[in-house]
Amino acid sequence: MTGVGAHGRLANNYDPLPVTVVTAEGAWVTGDDGHRYLDLLAGYSALNFGHRHPQLVAAAQDQLGRVTLTSRAFRHDLLDPFASALCALVGPSLRGEPMMLPMNTGAEAVETAIKAVRKWGHRRGITEPTVVVAQDNFHGRTTTLVSFSTDEEARAGYGPYTPGFRVVPFGDVEAVAAAIDETTVAVLMEPVQGEAGVVVPPPGFWPALRALCDDADVLLVADEIQSGLGRTGTTLACDLWGVQPDLVTLGKALGGGIVPVSAVVGRSDVLDVFTPGTHGSTFGGNPLACAVGLAVVELLADGSVVEEARRLGERMQTRLDDLVADELVVDVRGAGLWAGIDVDETRGSGRDVCLALLERGVLAKDTHGSTLRLAPPLTIAERDLDDGLEHLADVLSAL
Repeated sequence: MTGVGAHGRLANNYDPLPVTVVTAEGAWVTGDDGHRYLDLLAGYSALNFGHRHPQLVAAAQDQLGRVTLTSRAFRHDLLDPFASALCALVGPSLRGEPMMLPMNTGAEAVETAIKAVRKWGHRRGITEPTVVVAQDNFHGRTTTLVSFSTDEEARAGYGPYTPGFRVVPFGDVEAVAAAIDETTVAVLMEPVQGEAGVVVPPPGFWPALRALCDDADVLLVADEIQSGLGRTGTTLACDLWGVQPDLVTLGKALGGGIVPVSAVVGRSDVLDVFTPGTHGSTFGGNPLACAVGLAVVELLADGSVVEEARRLGERMQTRLDDLVADELVVDVRGAGLWAGIDVDETRGSGRDVCLALLERGVLAKDTHGSTLRLAPPLTIAERDLDDGLEHLADVLSAL
């Protein structure tokens, strides 16, 4: 029997930056060393409204005093209002009459969407349905989802893998068209690839996907777990191109950074493939989750948070473009208040930049070695954003 390793009783599946957060509010966190840090990651978009947003905390506290869990064996008073509010918020961005199915995590939402499109295909007589997906995707870490990942670190050693997926280059319309045949039931992609480094496709890609799916009579599914709910300066990232998917998966920000909340929202004639006993979740749609989710929808309903994300995003992108012009970084990609920054590997790695930012009181996270991701809270103060970007410029200059 081996002894406990350097990480104690905690499995070593993460390599976090050397900071331990003990309190947080808004765009700021405080470490156990007493230092304050500006959070420019926002929980990979789970904290779109910052830490402990008062409206979301109040909704959670109120619900904690009432009821937190019934399971779906019984009804509760917030499930239908949450479903109606969420469908009203994102329905204009979707094809057809929407309904929603609540789950907990983003991976669960994507798994649910895959089950839905497969069963929709079976109803149409397709016995071995296939789904077209993109290279460099990130949809979660369940066995099925890593089966069609092209990230070997996430995929290797977890076989045998789930069949039924065709992987094509992201942004390549002709490759998608070639992959669609009589067995295809859906195209599933992120509008903007977050984990890959905030990769934005060519402007015509998503409109072309919509046209391809219409011509082939297959479903278009957008994974908006990171990109949705204001991150790109629009309610959904698909709104950037005026494209209406048939189904959308939501998560992260839907729980306000308080509880895990996710959902599949989309065409009722697709989601009605689920009947009692065919799919479920003990915690999916629980009263606490619905209370927080309703408060999140209320924050987004008047469009002011989304508009501020668009405005601040333009400000951030302009400053980041200056870093390219000054030859401090190789490339910058972004949409709204979300950016991927490719660091010159001769200067250092993305983690080197993150560690240097940490010393200056700024939190960010690297991905794929040389790429830095920024996803500040949508509610960040303009002066805080400017200061954080100034620190980034100083760090890159020093490197």
